[in-house]
Amino acid sequence: MDMKTHLLAVAAVALAAFGAQAQGPDTISKVKASGSITMGVRDSSGALSYTLGDGQYTGFHVEVCRRIIADLEKAVGKKLSVKYQPVTSQNRIPLVQNGTVDIECGSTTNNATRQKEVAFVVTTFVEEVRIAVRADSSINSIALLNGKTLATTTGTTSVQTLRKHERATGVDFKEVFGKDHSDSFLLLESGRAEAFVMDGAILAGNIAMSKNPAGFKIVGETLSVEPIAIMLRKDDPAFKKLCDDTVMGMMKSGEIAKLWDKWFMQPIPPKNTRVGYPASESTRAAWAQPNDKPMEDYTRK
Repeated sequence: MDMKTHLLAVAAVALAAFGAQAQGPDTISKVKASGSITMGVRDSSGALSYTLGDGQYTGFHVEVCRRIIADLEKAVGKKLSVKYQPVTSQNRIPLVQNGTVDIECGSTTNNATRQKEVAFVVTTFVEEVRIAVRADSSINSIALLNGKTLATTTGTTSVQTLRKHERATGVDFKEVFGKDHSDSFLLLESGRAEAFVMDGAILAGNIAMSKNPAGFKIVGETLSVEPIAIMLRKDDPAFKKLCDDTVMGMMKSGEIAKLWDKWFMQPIPPKNTRVGYPASESTRAAWAQPNDKPMEDYTRK
């Protein structure tokens, strides 16, 4: 072997080793070795994922993720310590990519752009983006947003939805951004915004948990239809299969529908309030035919 060939061989081995190190172990091996798993959670994603204080989190997606973790414990043959890592709309994808978060249990839309960066478990529900306003507001459609100040959350698909409708309809509005959903709702609650545009379930959840739920309403046409799913690292087929199998099993048994009723139709902690947000026909269709199709598939004619 001449020196050039030798150097090329050494470089190839080093590159392969670097790639393996950068990718890291698959999630199942990682949690088996460490004895712990980190769940990405949200402080105020309605009844999907929210904080109870003192480092405790709960909600529909949090409970689905606990079911996944129970099956993961069976697979690795040991009890796992579950760590909660609060994430925001801005940092959730990077924290999944870099391994800080193993499974993100918030309110993330599955779209084609994100599928290049992360993976998604089969869709747990199909969301409709709507408008929340104060109960005494005359706003009841996109057209009446002209000249108004709208709140939405930084790093969400609702930002692109707003801009798309602004271009398409010629309606001119000002946008103000909350760092998370509770911050965006506070902009509406305090009068700094006249409307809050976001996923209907998140709007309904924030209204239900507010100081005065009767003081707000959800109005207007559906701005977009989006599949919402639990997020995982990309290129980890064994862990994705375990997660998919768990969730599809819940769909087949009817457990997912019961969980939806528990979190969206019954009183929930900490205030024992009722969100009152029934599962849509699109959501029930996703339960009947599980898939991880991106948002773009829902908008194709």
